[in-house]
Amino acid sequence: MFPRRAQTMVLDALSDTRVVVVNGARQVGKSTLASLIADETDNARRLYLDDPAVLSAAEEDPVAFVHHDGLLLIDEIQRAPRLLLPIKHEVDRDPRAGRYLLTGSARLLGLRDLPDALPGRTETIELWPLSQGEIDGSPDGFVDYVFSRGVDVTMPPCPLRKHDYVDKALRGGYPEAVRRDPGRRRSRFFDSYITDLISRDVRQISDIERPAEMRRLLSVIAARMGGLAVVQSIAGDVGLLRMTLSRYLDLLELVFVIKRIPAWSSNLTRRAISTPKLLVTDSGLAGRLIGMSPERARDVTAPVGPLLENFAIGEVARQLTWANEPVQLFHYRDRDKVEVDVVLEHASGEVIGIEIKAAETVRSDDFRGLRHLADRLGARFRAGFVLYTGEQALAFGEKLRALPMASLWTLPAGPLSRVTRPS
Repeated sequence: MFPRRAQTMVLDALSDTRVVVVNGARQVGKSTLASLIADETDNARRLYLDDPAVLSAAEEDPVAFVHHDGLLLIDEIQRAPRLLLPIKHEVDRDPRAGRYLLTGSARLLGLRDLPDALPGRTETIELWPLSQGEIDGSPDGFVDYVFSRGVDVTMPPCPLRKHDYVDKALRGGYPEAVRRDPGRRRSRFFDSYITDLISRDVRQISDIERPAEMRRLLSVIAARMGGLAVVQSIAGDVGLLRMTLSRYLDLLELVFVIKRIPAWSSNLTRRAISTPKLLVTDSGLAGRLIGMSPERARDVTAPVGPLLENFAIGEVARQLTWANEPVQLFHYRDRDKVEVDVVLEHASGEVIGIEIKAAETVRSDDFRGLRHLADRLGARFRAGFVLYTGEQALAFGEKLRALPMASLWTLPAGPLSRVTRPS
């Protein structure tokens, strides 16, 4: 059993919110997490909609189905969207906190057949695949740490090397995949996951006439992970009409398989590109889709750079779901091909830039994009980091540092920062 950082967040939300929704991909542990919370709650009732008899009862009489005096856990709520309106009536009639705990394998409010349900009555918590800190028992505090302390980073030499990071990336974060031995058994998990995803999750929310197209699209996205989501180009690779591809991308984001990272410009220049970047939410799944293995990754020609970039960005994205700081995730690229892999913008306006390199050495030129941001942002630029697969934390000028990639999960969060809006 892996402890989840989301557990504390869900318990806090139930203390003052009527309906709490745990959203996330299949097989990330939503049901397990919800069940653990129900175990800690008096008079909790559990209803699992993947049981045909339970689903039939929900569809037959949704009003009676959602009536309960204590906490009611309803698992896989997207299977019965008609329940949301009766839940709304229940919590309006009795507005006590902690009435409902719902889980779902799709972004509920993105489903077009849902009513305009539960505005102002819910808190939604995203559950991603396991982070490295959740797997290893380390702090996962990078985002809060660097906004609090900037480049004032102290960490011992890191024992991990490039092949260690590749192994972690290929392991991914689905609990079942993490538990399995690398090789054939883990590969079988990912293959079954892809089949179930298309045949069950995607088809629950949309009619896909040719599932083979979706499978092909997943492979193309994985081959392009870390790249720009240029719809016309991807459509050409898959052989889909542009409108069809856009719908398929929306579906894959709806079921938490991909995440589109928006471009960031902050009006710095008209040359900034507005195209989002594609992230595969689990690097292990992405590695399987491109046929990467630990053995193949040891070949110097293997494309491990995009895999490690996707892996590191995924760790940052996970942290944002529990970070104390109000931070948004972007990427930056302009028409001169100056780019920064990750731009974190605090609500105060302060910015941290992150570049990710697969190499075990770091060069001054690796900071080109970060210097570009620093020059244009001035006081708003809090710090810039190159995360690499070497062992040392190294200074590369004012506000610029190279850090081992493991700093993402080994730095402690520390106290809340006192970030102020730059003048």
